[in-house]
Amino acid sequence: MKVNSEIHASLPTGRDPILRIVPMPTDTNYAGDVFGGWIMAQVDIAGSLPAIRRARGRVATVAVNSFVFKHPVFVGDLVSFYAEVIKVGRTSITVAVEVYAQRGPREGGAEVCSKVTEAVLTYVAVDEQRKPRVVPQE
Repeated sequence: MKVNSEIHASLPTGRDPILRIVPMPTDTNYAGDVFGGWIMAQVDIAGSLPAIRRARGRVATVAVNSFVFKHPVFVGDLVSFYAEVIKVGRTSITVAVEVYAQRGPREGGAEVCSKVTEAVLTYVAVDEQRKPRVVPQE
């Protein structure tokens, strides 16, 4: 039997998640799936963390370059967000975020890990007046 690698994925090795969270019943739609907007908000938070580190200060989200929902997320899933800076411009920082859901055994099944979302977001470094500023050299 062929196993779909996207449904039965593993967490990335050699990397720590930047954010981990378990969605609650209040995070779901009428069908019991976690709201896409809830996932988007968590992705924005996760993506901002390496951007803030790289910018050495405040950033603002300026673009969601891509966002793909691959599989649903359910209440009780352990959702892990992995984020890394993929491009640095003069004032902007682009971050790729991958999201995985780990599900415990349900109805006698085995634990499953799925890559549920991928996104790329762009942030701009801003000063105290929320005006763009130059991203410092490494």
